[in-house]
Amino acid sequence: MAPTPAEVTKLAEARDALRERHLRPAAERPPTNGRGIHHTALISSDVERTIEFYQDILGFPLTELIENRDYPGSSHFFFDVGNGNAVAFFDLPGLDLGPYAEVLGGLHHLALSVTPERWNAIKDKLDEAGVQYLLESKTSIYLSDPDGARVELISDPLGEMYGEKIG
Repeated sequence: MAPTPAEVTKLAEARDALRERHLRPAAERPPTNGRGIHHTALISSDVERTIEFYQDILGFPLTELIENRDYPGSSHFFFDVGNGNAVAFFDLPGLDLGPYAEVLGGLHHLALSVTPERWNAIKDKLDEAGVQYLLESKTSIYLSDPDGARVELISDPLGEMYGEKIG
């Protein structure tokens, strides 16, 4: 159930207090310890279908397909999403896993950055393939992958969202 207007106001006030307490101007922030996201790993129910979707429709090349070191017989495979970053998948044969679900601590969506030119080309491929999506703000396309994970294709530059710096 969506929050009431009074609850929305309280939530905004709490967010403002968090921002005041924790968000520092860029010049005052310490450098990050991170170098980037090495990979994010999702679960695939069908390796070939996932490859066809991410590589053939979205245009992210498959870069590796190996056995998962933690689960014999399982595949671990990677797609290049640019700047040395990867999205990876596991299939977990023999486990009775349920469908994708949005849960606390789970994945809400995976936002993948593409150039505006590629964004338009991918949108055309989605149309050709009959993949349903939601067009948002002329810079984002939201869709579900074959296993139901929510994916956003965003054409804003890295470090920006809807024309505002986020980094």
